[in-house]
Amino acid sequence: MTLDQFLAAALRNPANQAITDELHRLALPDAWLVSGCLVQTVWNVLTNRPIDHGISDYDIFYFDPDTSWEAEDAVIRALKARLGHLGVAIEARNQARVHLWYPDKHGLPYPALSRSTDGIDRFLTATTQIGIRRSGNGYEVYAPNGFDDVAGMIVRPNRTANFSAANYANKAARWSALWPEITVLAAE
Repeated sequence: MTLDQFLAAALRNPANQAITDELHRLALPDAWLVSGCLVQTVWNVLTNRPIDHGISDYDIFYFDPDTSWEAEDAVIRALKARLGHLGVAIEARNQARVHLWYPDKHGLPYPALSRSTDGIDRFLTATTQIGIRRSGNGYEVYAPNGFDDVAGMIVRPNRTANFSAANYANKAARWSALWPEITVLAAE
């Protein structure tokens, strides 16, 4: 799968299109639409399922040096007001502050990040290490592992410092129930 094929399939989901358009208008710093909503849209295209089948939420990463909860909450509220009409769950997280709460929530280390793509690099699965954003008249795509696993419907672990085999197994089980065509590679 080429970058253009991936992008064309991911943007068949009108929510992905609307969210990237709104992020561009808002000009949030270093903002990306990331992860499952992109890959799962492509899986739905490949398997002829409804375009939003199995997508639980739409993740947005941005990077703002203001690491206060109040600043992040203001972004969350603004996005809800602007995108609430889509009727989808949107999860926006300031990647500059993830290290402040992640270890307590998940019991795993999470060193501070310096940009949003660092957060993409730490995803639980290598398959979902993808982000897109509008830039000028087109799109910028961050996909350090390319698109072969997406096209092949392969779920591959991403063994970073914050990797959890249990969380990987839970995610893989949910996805396997929704997309029985996927191949899940062992966590260990």
